[in-house]
Amino acid sequence: MPHIAGRVRARTSRGRRLTGLLLVAPAVLLVTVFFLIPLGSTVWISLHKWPLLGEPEWVGLANYEAIPGDRTFLQALLFTLLYTAIITPVLFAIGLGLALLVRRSQPGVGFFRTVWFMPYVVGLASASYLFLWLFNPRVGFANKILQQLGIIDQPVQWMNSVPTALFAVTVMVVWKVVGFHMLLLMSGLQSIPDEVHEAALVDGSGPLSTLVRVTLPLMRRTIALVLVFSVAGSLLAFEQFFIMTSGGPGNRTLTIVYWIYHSSFTNFQLGYGSAMSVVVLVVLMCISGVQLAVLRDRQT
Repeated sequence: MPHIAGRVRARTSRGRRLTGLLLVAPAVLLVTVFFLIPLGSTVWISLHKWPLLGEPEWVGLANYEAIPGDRTFLQALLFTLLYTAIITPVLFAIGLGLALLVRRSQPGVGFFRTVWFMPYVVGLASASYLFLWLFNPRVGFANKILQQLGIIDQPVQWMNSVPTALFAVTVMVVWKVVGFHMLLLMSGLQSIPDEVHEAALVDGSGPLSTLVRVTLPLMRRTIALVLVFSVAGSLLAFEQFFIMTSGGPGNRTLTIVYWIYHSSFTNFQLGYGSAMSVVVLVVLMCISGVQLAVLRDRQT
């Protein structure tokens, strides 16, 4: 009978392997269709000169070699980094402040959580058009409110200079995204036992000292996740600048993704645009690697 038992075990093992393959097949199919094939196509196009309306011509790494000498790309890179350096701490600070206010379950807190989160469900394009109207120098409410408060005397042409255009876009992004950051940080705050804060207060630590020395270190993984979301989203910024500033004035609010779009579909340089896309992808993969390293459990 041992040979019969061996056959049963073999069939059971094959059945389990087949079941496992069937379970992972949908995920593998989705990753292949929506990630691996587009990625492979992008890399292939980046190695060609393709004017969109003609036949692709093999150029090897020429498109990649042209990137460091592209002044517009470097200008877009610097502006994207500036935008990221501004929006990331602003979103974190406001999101953390809101999370501290709404972390406890009290009457009315759920309403304010909903109010702050609701803008996140609005499409980015819709929010951009809304704030483009709000900052319109003729009919927008921004100038009217500031004039009523006596902050400005004349209507501000918000999209005619880099500082004011960047300010308008930042206000829009904060309004739309800060509720999502608030929820993430609130979940991190709620995961910390109340006994930890009570012990810190008993030891004579003040509220600010407790926040800096106790609360934030215990939220390390949540903070890392929020910062990675913010940095990645900022580096991929496109719609808000495409709609609100059109890259102006003088291409000075042009982002990396905006320049990729312009190179590919306005200048008809698909190969060069794909090469820049691959470079941006590598940068984002590095950021994701840092995220995984920080979020990984460090047991000592």
